[in-house]
Amino acid sequence: MLRARSERSLLFLVAAVQFVNLLDFMIVMPLGPDFAAALGIPVSDVGLIGGSYTAAAAVSGVAGAFFLDRFDRRSALAVALLGLVLGTAAGGLATGLPSLLAARVVAGAFGGPATSIAFSIVADAVPPERRGKAMGVVMGAYSLAAVLGVPAGLELARRGGFQAPFFAVASLGLAVAGLALLLLPSMRGHLAGARPPGAALRELRALVGRPLVLLSYATTTAIAMASFLVIPNISAHVQHNLGYPRERLGLLYLVGGALTFVVMRTAGALIDRIGAFRTSAIGATVLVAVLYAGFHSYVPGLPALVVFVAFMTGTAIRNISHSTLASKVPLPAERARFGSMQSALDHLTSAFAAFLSARLLHELPDGRLDGMDGVAALAIAFTLASSSLIFVIERRVALGKPSSAGAGAAPVAHGRG
Repeated sequence: MLRARSERSLLFLVAAVQFVNLLDFMIVMPLGPDFAAALGIPVSDVGLIGGSYTAAAAVSGVAGAFFLDRFDRRSALAVALLGLVLGTAAGGLATGLPSLLAARVVAGAFGGPATSIAFSIVADAVPPERRGKAMGVVMGAYSLAAVLGVPAGLELARRGGFQAPFFAVASLGLAVAGLALLLLPSMRGHLAGARPPGAALRELRALVGRPLVLLSYATTTAIAMASFLVIPNISAHVQHNLGYPRERLGLLYLVGGALTFVVMRTAGALIDRIGAFRTSAIGATVLVAVLYAGFHSYVPGLPALVVFVAFMTGTAIRNISHSTLASKVPLPAERARFGSMQSALDHLTSAFAAFLSARLLHELPDGRLDGMDGVAALAIAFTLASSSLIFVIERRVALGKPSSAGAGAAPVAHGRG
C-alpha cells in the first residue's frame, strides 16, 4: 500500500481524471442549443449526440474487459485520456451532425475505459478499511464538474462560441494525462499470475458466471434505471411542472453540486464506519421521499430547489455506497475487466432508461410533462430493489464469501463497506 502522502497524491490525480471525464460528458447536453444553431442541427437530433457517446462507452467497456487487466494501470490510463482528449478536441472542430457524432463516439470509446481504470487504481492502492473515504474523494469530481465545470463551460460558449468548451476540456485533459504519466507510480501488481492473452474470453466467462459479480451488476442496472428515468427530464420538470424560472437554473446546479461534494466526502467516511448498506439506506430514504413528494405526488409549496438538491444528494449517497462495495467484488487481477463490464452495463441501462422515460412522458399544451408520476413510481421501485441487492452483497462480502465458485479463488475483502 502507498504511504499517506503518496496515497493523497494518487487520489488527487484520479479525481482530476474523473473531473475531466465527467465534464466532457456533462457539458455537451447544456450546449445542445448552441451547437444546434451554429451547425444547423435540428434540436430534435441533439439527443443523438449524447446517445452516441453513451453507446460508444458501452461498447468500449465490453471490449476493455478482454484486455485492460493485461497492462500497467498508468499506461492504460494515459492512453485512455489521450483518446478522450482527441475526441473532445474533434468536437470543437465539427462542421455538422456527422462529424460531431463521430467526435463523440471517439470520446465515449476512450472515456468509458478511463473511468474503470481510474477506479481500479483506487482499489489497487487503497486498503478496504479506507476505501470508502477514498471513493468519496474521487467521486467528488462529479460535484466539482457540476459546480465549476458546467457553469464555466456555458460562459465560455457564450463568449467564444460552442467550440470553446470543447477545446478547454481537451487542454485540461492533456495536462492531466501528462501529470498522470509523470506522477503516478507504475502499477503492475495485478499482473502477477495473469493468464495468457488467449484465455481472455474464458476469463470473462468465469467473471460473469460468479453469483456475487452478477449481483453487483444487477445492482448497477437497478441504480442506473432509477437515476436515468429522472435525470434527462429533471430540468424540464422543475421549470415547467414546478414553475422554477429558467434564468435561475444555474443556481440549482451550483447549490446541488456544492452540497453533493460535501455529502460525497461524508458518505465515504460513513461507509468505512457503518457499512455500505446502512449508508445506502440513508440515500435511498432521501431518494424515495423526494421522488414521491417532488415527482409522483407533488406536495404543494415544496421548493424546486429542495427537490433538485434532495434528488442529487440521495443519488450521490447511493452511488458511492455501491461503488465502494463493488470494489471488493473482483479479484485484483480482474478489477479493470470487472469495471469495464460494469461501465458498459451502466451506459446501456442509462440509455434504455432515458428512452423509456421519453416514451412514458408527454408534453401538455402548457409545457408541463404528463406521466411523471409513473416515471417516479418506476424510479422508486428500482431504488428499493438496489438497496435490497446492496444488503445481500454486503452480507456475502462480510462473511468472506469467495467471489468465485470452486476452490482456489481468493476471497473478497472482509469488513463492512
